[in-house]
Amino acid sequence: MLRKLFNKMLKSGYVICGLFLFVLLSFYFSSCDRDIFTNDPKDKLVFSTDTVSFDTVFTSIGSATKYFVVKNSNKSKSIRIDRIFLAKGTNSKFRLNIDGRMSNDVREVEILPGDSIFIFVEVTIDPSTDDLLEIDSVIFLSNSNVQDVKLVAFGQNVTLINGRYIINDTTWTAEKPILIYNSALIDTFTTVNIMPGAKIYFHRGSSLFVKGTIKALGEVDNRIVFTGDRLESYYSDIAGQWGAFLTDNNGNTVGIFGGIHLLAGSRNSVLKNVDIKNAIIGLQVDSCVTPGIPTVILKNTKIENSKIIGLYALGAHIEAENCVFANSGQYNVACLIGGNYRFIHCTMANFWVGNRRTPQLILNNYYTYKNSSGNTVVSYRDLTNAYFGNCIIYGSRENELQLDFVEGAMSNFRFDNCLIRSKEFQNISSDFFIDNIWNENPKFKSISNPYDYSLDTLSPAKDKAKISISNLVPLDILDNNRLSDGKPDIGAFERIE
Repeated sequence: MLRKLFNKMLKSGYVICGLFLFVLLSFYFSSCDRDIFTNDPKDKLVFSTDTVSFDTVFTSIGSATKYFVVKNSNKSKSIRIDRIFLAKGTNSKFRLNIDGRMSNDVREVEILPGDSIFIFVEVTIDPSTDDLLEIDSVIFLSNSNVQDVKLVAFGQNVTLINGRYIINDTTWTAEKPILIYNSALIDTFTTVNIMPGAKIYFHRGSSLFVKGTIKALGEVDNRIVFTGDRLESYYSDIAGQWGAFLTDNNGNTVGIFGGIHLLAGSRNSVLKNVDIKNAIIGLQVDSCVTPGIPTVILKNTKIENSKIIGLYALGAHIEAENCVFANSGQYNVACLIGGNYRFIHCTMANFWVGNRRTPQLILNNYYTYKNSSGNTVVSYRDLTNAYFGNCIIYGSRENELQLDFVEGAMSNFRFDNCLIRSKEFQNISSDFFIDNIWNENPKFKSISNPYDYSLDTLSPAKDKAKISISNLVPLDILDNNRLSDGKPDIGAFERIE
């Protein structure tokens, strides 16, 4: 009958109307086909994976969210899933979001021909259990079929520090990881000692503020690690996972806190054989208020993959030897508002993947602010000393060194026998630059994952260190004797043939 009506319309000259009606009817009937459900047991669900695995989940803290896809492979008929549920029911440690519904048990889920749905999974593991392995399954009942996707989570018990003021001397050991949630503060005159092998994890937005002292004394073969709490392999090199942004009521960023933030007045801190990675700012060190006493001593320490700055010093007193500062979104090392610094046999390497617009090292002796009248005021701070001896300062930019000085404050610095990438300063002959190697690629073993800033055998930094400086630090970052052949190498690593 429809065909006769369509032919009649064509004969009557209503071609356009006929075509429109034909298309409309075709769409109607194709839509009706979508409401036809298959009951054939051969039409099974197709899953994007057979197992959803959570590598490491901290007990009592919810995991990252993972998901999988459920697809109807039938191209012409819809499929109705009678029920989707967790095998362990109310006893399960897992939580589901099924096609937008927060529930662990859902009935009558329909999937159109060739279409799919998403199922999101979270898990929380009970810290009181001896068995830190959780296993469950998501069960699917459809067309008389029983199908499942396995869920596996490996738990790790931790010592949770949740927004705490630490007012008594404390020791963190390697027995259980430390998880810092909502930040923590080490109070004035309080010391936290961190033992070799300890791992300190930070939840997103968390920092460790230090008004007192932190002594993290790792060993060459048993280092201390500060990093984010996302332990999936995908996050191993994702910068900016911890540390904090301070925002106003409109959501604008008005301040940034370092992952580890030594506040003004903090003193006598030591970080030895320590790895700090994947923070917004790795280590922030505020003004020194105790003349002659370093705010922090860094030995054999690596600060890598910081979203903004690796080492952010503001009028501080820092002594660093055998340290690696690598791959920051802006500066690897920023020594601002004056201060007192000594870097010996350090490697600064910045090959940040992205549009980095700053050199990796900056020295500065002032800061500006607006007074109550809205006028810009310059405040001067002496850079009493900034010494770099036998260091490598190299990266992907043509100029990896910035000197930002104004008259009115001291700017005392020296680069002694360093390998530096900088066209701006390469031809300057003065007491500030002595015996340096300019713009030669140091030939690191690997500047991408796995990162390895030790030297290739053809490195121009090999055998070129000044012995008088090396005598101050005879062992390299790996405890190799850099003086054994009488020809030490520039940088933190001594090449052993």
